[in-house]
Amino acid sequence: MEPTVIGTSEFIKAYSDGSVERFIPEIAPASLDLYAGYKCKDVTIDPLKPITARLFIPTAAATTTTTATKPPSLPVIVYFHGGGFCIGSSTWLGYHHFQGNLAAATESIVLSVDYRLAPENKLPIAYEDSYASLLWLSEQMQSDTWLQDADLSRVFLSGDSAGGNIAHQVAIRAIRDTQCPVRVTGIIPIHPYFGSEKRTELETKVESADEVKSNDMFWSLSVPEGSNRDYDGCNLERMTVLKSEWNRFPNVLVFVAEFDFLKERGLEYAEFLKRKGVKVELIETKDERHVFHVFRPNEEVTRLLLEQMNEFIHRI
Repeated sequence: MEPTVIGTSEFIKAYSDGSVERFIPEIAPASLDLYAGYKCKDVTIDPLKPITARLFIPTAAATTTTTATKPPSLPVIVYFHGGGFCIGSSTWLGYHHFQGNLAAATESIVLSVDYRLAPENKLPIAYEDSYASLLWLSEQMQSDTWLQDADLSRVFLSGDSAGGNIAHQVAIRAIRDTQCPVRVTGIIPIHPYFGSEKRTELETKVESADEVKSNDMFWSLSVPEGSNRDYDGCNLERMTVLKSEWNRFPNVLVFVAEFDFLKERGLEYAEFLKRKGVKVELIETKDERHVFHVFRPNEEVTRLLLEQMNEFIHRI
């Protein structure tokens, strides 16, 4: 019996036998040529799983030569792409341009991680793969010339949608790992993707039916077998985190967009962290929708977002 389609979205189709069909948009090759203030290359975090990433460095690092005066060290941004844990890649054209611009605008080294995707690799695999990238940074720093100016005491975790969720989870893992070789200074979730079995006000509206159905599909594909949207990677209130761990949680800058279907979840996330005693800043982008920066990486509204990220990174 042929499997039937149980859910579709712009970039994925899910079937009743648990398989999916992905539709890949235009991708960008890595380039060692200096372009728009940065250059990039693809790296392998773990060849056996596999986990890969795209590494971006800004002009300041890309043009460095050995001199008597060493330039100041650069902060590192570890970025996790969105896509409901099921789609997305650092190589997608929109992500490539945004992350390159991020490296240039913030004068930071950007490591964009391609964690393994669900449903073939259900959560918490995306969290584990993403945390492995922090260990890789430390291991490679001495041998990879692109990382020679990386300041691992100033590491920022960022990501959009599901990637914002991952940034949160990786921060918790870094706190719990007493041998973690990097210091997470701050996290910057952009339109973070959380949920629960309990619907928000927007999710109960008739006009939200299509978006609710799409979100439910992504969660059903990504959470562990036997779990639902109250899985602790989805529902903030189900996460078991000690008070002592919240006391060590890094500063957070949360971005939401005015017309984003997930805006309520982002606002809930910011309030949740505040109740835990975490220092949180919230910025709402007016007149915009979910992950606009990926679809329009070179427009003025995205340049403003980059400026806001830059200000946060160099202030704390």
